[in-house]
Amino acid sequence: MKNKQKKISSDVYEKHFEFQRIGNSAVSKAQAENRQLGLPNVYSRDGKIIFEMPNGEVIVKKDETK
Repeated sequence: MKNKQKKISSDVYEKHFEFQRIGNSAVSKAQAENRQLGLPNVYSRDGKIIFEMPNGEVIVKKDETK
């Protein structure tokens, strides 16, 4: 069976990058607001929960839900 590739229009790419830009901007604003309020930023990476504390300290914990 041959692989059929569909051509994706430039409009789709433009929308994708627009949504990505909007999302990145919103995340950056939320992170900055958390720092101002003294709240940690929390991430999940490779099954680990990462807490970035307002003082810059990083705490890594294993995800217990898996």
